[in-house]
Amino acid sequence: MFTHHHRFPPDGFPGRGRARGRGAEASPPVERAEVAGWFAGRLPDEWFTGPVELVIDRDEITVIGTVPEPDAGEGDPAAARAGRIARFREQTRGQRMGIADAAQERYGRSVAWGATCGDVRELFTTLSVPVMTRLRQPERLVLDTLVDAGVARSRSEALVWAVRLVGQHTDDWLAELRTAMAGVEEVRSRGPNVG
Repeated sequence: MFTHHHRFPPDGFPGRGRARGRGAEASPPVERAEVAGWFAGRLPDEWFTGPVELVIDRDEITVIGTVPEPDAGEGDPAAARAGRIARFREQTRGQRMGIADAAQERYGRSVAWGATCGDVRELFTTLSVPVMTRLRQPERLVLDTLVDAGVARSRSEALVWAVRLVGQHTDDWLAELRTAMAGVEEVRSRGPNVG
């Protein structure tokens, strides 16, 4: 029932507990198959019509499902789809919150939800996580130029803009890198257990 999101490796970022700069606040590693199985067991069968997209990173699990297409009749199909997503969001809020609380306790990550209906896609309340970094003057000047040019209102907004731009232009490379990291993590998990 679950499809793997092509932009993330099986457990977010393999080796994250060993990554330089990650402190004790990092969530413990998770296995995608275990998380997918847990959600498959918890989600009501009638919520979604097809496979659920599961996206996992260090901070958050996002569950996105496809809701049934409405019959718009003579109405606007896009508005009908948006209305169907809004209805799903309202009618399932209590159950989704209960599932999210249980998942957060189990996996140490917040849970965000989303739905698609036809070509309309909406994410509900996803995390915005601060990322601290130190930048030297050349990097700060890049951000300041974006702010001065009106592309962004602040350095942090300029940094978000730059990360999105890099992501758009390097999707293939990043996907290949994540696939390679997932392969390393899979081989590592099959190794001897010394702990």
